Amino acid sequence: QVQLVESGGGLVQAGGSLRLSCAASGSIFRINTMGWYRQAPGKQREVVAIISNSGTINYADSVKGRFTISRDNAKNAVYLQMNNLNPEDTAVYYCTAEGKLTMFTPTKLYWGQGTQVTVSS
Repeated sequence: QVQLVESGGGLVQAGGSLRLSCAASGSIFRINTMGWYRQAPGKQREVVAIISNSGTINYADSVKGRFTISRDNAKNAVYLQMNNLNPEDTAVYYCTAEGKLTMFTPTKLYWGQGTQVTVSS
């Protein structure tokens, strides 16, 4: 199985910054895309940023210019640098990894347990 462990969430004032980290562990044949989603209270889960194993990146419009996603393929890790945070960024942030356990198993999307980010005004 694949386990994703997130860290770096917390409470920050508007205009501040946080850096989220996520590392995948377990017996993994290959990881394709990694990314971050978030879910605010009473809202649907939404994608924040996705990065492929070749470095192609996509951001949600609401975070472009403020958030930066990066990854370390050697460590099976993905990071999210969040700058100029505002209260609308308050949510539980989830790390994802799309990958295969072996050459012959199907590709699956794995989720972390989530980390809370709270931005005060």
